[in-house]
Amino acid sequence: MQDAKALVLFSGGQDSTVCLAWALSRYAHVETIGFDYGQNHRVELECRGTVLAHLRAQFPHWAAKLGDDHLLNIDVLGQISDTALTSDAALAYQADGLPNTFVPARNLVFLTLASAVAYRRQCTVLVGGMCETDFSGYPDCRDNTMKAMQVALSLGLGRQLVVETPLMWIDKAATWQLAQDLGADALTALVQEDTHTCYKGDRSQRHDWGYGCGECPACALRAQGFARWKQAV
Repeated sequence: MQDAKALVLFSGGQDSTVCLAWALSRYAHVETIGFDYGQNHRVELECRGTVLAHLRAQFPHWAAKLGDDHLLNIDVLGQISDTALTSDAALAYQADGLPNTFVPARNLVFLTLASAVAYRRQCTVLVGGMCETDFSGYPDCRDNTMKAMQVALSLGLGRQLVVETPLMWIDKAATWQLAQDLGADALTALVQEDTHTCYKGDRSQRHDWGYGCGECPACALRAQGFARWKQAV
């Protein structure tokens, strides 16, 4: 697999940045793909460019492997999704127990479009930051969903495509540690300063774990993970 080409689903957030570093440490060539789907926290799209630039500048051994970035406009997903991430709705829980930040089929759409780009770019691996350890219960983040998508995409493309989810079974504290293991203090500092997780798109408030409102579910998971990680180290 070291000679394979990988395509990383890269949002500009903590998880996808760590996954990008993980892929760069393993594969000969790595490209990135992001999606503009009408999300309220579009500031993450600006963070993508900053993170990529800093990775290239600070990690020359990875820069040689880091290929093209692809950004797709799929705002139709926002048009058909009445969620707190794509509208002015207040954060709340739905009748089924899921937070209304759940964008139905988002990861299914992401993976399908990414697979088409991967096919054209001769990439045989897709890498995503899906996780069912520290997450909000989204069904399209679960391991069974990823396995099913790997089978469906491989069959539909007529060639083997591997879906890698390096964060699937680790919590947010372990994700911070993975960043430290992969890129030492330089990478954890990059994650703190340059990535974006906050659902509200708030980059006016600086915390020890990075920027965000400090109140939304995404900020809470990131903050709690950072605190557990610092306590352990």
